Amino acid sequence: QVQLVESGGGLVQPGGSLRLSCAASGFTLDYYTIGWFRQAPGKEREGVSCISSSVGSTYYADSVKGRFTISRDSAKNTVYLQMNSMKPEDTAVYYCAIAGRVWAPPEVLYWGQRTQVTVSS
Repeated sequence: QVQLVESGGGLVQPGGSLRLSCAASGFTLDYYTIGWFRQAPGKEREGVSCISSSVGSTYYADSVKGRFTISRDSAKNTVYLQMNSMKPEDTAVYYCAIAGRVWAPPEVLYWGQRTQVTVSS
C-alpha cells in the first residue's frame, strides 16, 4: 500500500528553520519525482520544490530559492525539505506528493498527508 507521511511541521519565528520529512512506504522514492506543495489560507496550492527520480535533480519556486533545500535519503526512503530564513509568508499547509510535474501545470499522482507550518513571532 502506497503511503506518504509528512512530519516536522510546527510553529517557528521569522528567520528560523524547520525540516519537513516525507516518509514513503509501499514504493521506492528513488524511482519517482517527489514534490513539495503548500497552500496558504485563501490561496491556491502551489509547488514549492521537487527532486527528480534517479538523478535527483532539484528545482525550487522563486519564492523559496536560496532558503529551502530538498534532499532524499534512499536508505530511509524519505525526502526532506529543509526550510531556513523562514518568513511569515511561508505559513501554509505543506504536502508532499508523487508528481509527474510540480509546475505548469502540476500533475500529481498521489498526495501525502498534510503538515501545518506557521511562521510567526
